[in-house]
Amino acid sequence: MEWLLLILSLGVVTVGAEGLVRGASKLALRMGVSPLFVGLTIVGFGTSSPELAASIVATLKGSSDVSVGNVIGSNIFNVGVIVGITALIYPIRAQLRAVRRDLAVAIAAAAVPWLSLAFGSTLPRGAGALLVSVLMAYLLFAYKSDRRASAGDVQLAKDELLDTVDIPRSRVRFLERTWANAALVVVGLILLIGGSRVFVTSALTLARSAGISELLIGLTIVTAGTSLPELVTSVVAGARRNPDIAIGNIIGSNIFNVFGILGLSAIVRPQTLAPRVNTIDVPIMFLATLALIPIIRSDGVISRREGAILLVGYGVYLTTLVWHIGRR
Repeated sequence: MEWLLLILSLGVVTVGAEGLVRGASKLALRMGVSPLFVGLTIVGFGTSSPELAASIVATLKGSSDVSVGNVIGSNIFNVGVIVGITALIYPIRAQLRAVRRDLAVAIAAAAVPWLSLAFGSTLPRGAGALLVSVLMAYLLFAYKSDRRASAGDVQLAKDELLDTVDIPRSRVRFLERTWANAALVVVGLILLIGGSRVFVTSALTLARSAGISELLIGLTIVTAGTSLPELVTSVVAGARRNPDIAIGNIIGSNIFNVFGILGLSAIVRPQTLAPRVNTIDVPIMFLATLALIPIIRSDGVISRREGAILLVGYGVYLTTLVWHIGRR
């Protein structure tokens, strides 16, 4: 029964994320922003909503291992699996100069969990508030910068998003209406929160009944499940030659996961990091994010070979993770 609930809740979470992304994206585009900004913020943050809901629910249930593991595991999964699979299906053209600022923020975000070492391996509420404040400042700065986008860039963003989220052209006029987009956002959030609550509850029940570490569940099952929207969005964007949305989705998601999700979770309840998280998982997350620099810089394309390397690297990490935590 729990496995059935787990699968059904994943479906609900995915549908909720799709509705949220569609509604929020259209609302944002009416404000006039560039394709990269949409990918970095609206799509990237929107597809991270399942992680947000799952981590908050896990925090309320008193499971920091699942909450923290979900954030760190999702960031590693995003780079290793999602960028890897997307590049295998269709090489991603990404210019380093276009994402330099945001990639730098993502790298800084990957180092954030080490702040817990100053507080006895715990992120207190004050640190959580600081992280959320940094995210808000980043959003404001990015928005002001991208408001300078030309009308042509804005129209290109609209066309790319319509293709990426698969909105039939016949429905564009309906979706241009503000109330329709707002309704999509509200319904999407409701489905995300409800589905994530069932998902986390089922995952924890299965883990405890099987004697599996909650940290392992957070780093694997919860991570893979809540990262489905990012995977689908990036693969579709890559296949339809929308590199700004494909790579922006991943970078934006990784920024939001740390500053937004980890920050909000710490505000709700201080987050305690298990010893191995700061010594093994956080360094791997940091190195994985750092690896995007030479990959993107190499020839302006994330090739199939580089995508395969990322996937193999994640496979090695996952095998080591299951062996190390699972045997305890």
